[in-house]
Amino acid sequence: MKCLARFLAIFVVAVFGFTCASHAYIEHNTAVLRVLNKAAGKVHVVRVPVGHSVEFEKLNIVARKCMQSDPFDAENYFAFIEINEQKQIFGGWMNRNEPGKNPLQNPDWDVWLVNCE
Repeated sequence: MKCLARFLAIFVVAVFGFTCASHAYIEHNTAVLRVLNKAAGKVHVVRVPVGHSVEFEKLNIVARKCMQSDPFDAENYFAFIEINEQKQIFGGWMNRNEPGKNPLQNPDWDVWLVNCE
């Protein structure tokens, strides 16, 4: 009976440990964004340090957080970005592996997350 109880305890700890480890993230210091200026038809790569703002043409871009998924999972990056052009035109999470889910798309600009460095 004691052996069965020990086996169950070890099994529960092992299963719980593996499931919790899959939610680990690596925090990075810089968000790398791809910015499309639709009027000029040009694409630029903009690096935004976390916690700082970067002026790019008419945009003010702030990266609040930039994270990479657990390296044992499929590689993915997430960033919380705020973008202003006289007023806020975007504020939220961007996901590199699902660029169409939550990018900035407006008449003048498109912005996607490339990765975190």
